[in-house]
Amino acid sequence: MKSVLCYGDSLTWGYDPRTVGRHALADRWPSVLGAALGPQVNVIAEGLNGRTTAYDDHLADAERNGVKLLPSVLESHKPLDLVILLLGTNDMKRGIAGTAIGATKGIDRLVKLIRHHDWGFGFEVPEILIVAPPAICETANAPFAAMFRGAIDESAMLASFYRDLADETGCGFFDAGSVAQTSPLDGIHLDADNTRAIGRGLEPVVRMLLGI
Repeated sequence: MKSVLCYGDSLTWGYDPRTVGRHALADRWPSVLGAALGPQVNVIAEGLNGRTTAYDDHLADAERNGVKLLPSVLESHKPLDLVILLLGTNDMKRGIAGTAIGATKGIDRLVKLIRHHDWGFGFEVPEILIVAPPAICETANAPFAAMFRGAIDESAMLASFYRDLADETGCGFFDAGSVAQTSPLDGIHLDADNTRAIGRGLEPVVRMLLGI
């Protein structure tokens, strides 16, 4: 059996901007991907609201720095055949990184951590798939608009920067914005249709990387 780790933030956790709760398990993109790939692939959903690529959030109620958390997550779930990185939206907050280049540098750090992790037991280093999150959109939601002020233009550059990084590091790449759009209810999260669309869109890319 192949194992795929989906390492992400609230888009992977399944935050529902309509209910301000959580999407049903079957609607979250890792679940949709797992159902499409079938029983020969174990898809592990590791989503955390507010997770950044590599930056501290000193106002958070739990550790949100993806670099600090990743080694322990890799140890928990090894061996892995593929790690999917879908992060960067929270980096767009002005108090976190605030720039697309900052998020890209964070993804690069995560790639290096995966490549240089002590896998042990003769386990192989997994393939890596970098996924650019859908761009942030305009919203009338005042708290979210304030939290991500100035982030719309920056987030629109993530796909281009992530694609270049994937080419440079030999990783796979997928632009989630090619199949999904963020909800104007808060500007950053996805409705059920759009989170399912990411799972469906990833299937052929994941199959290619896994060789199935």
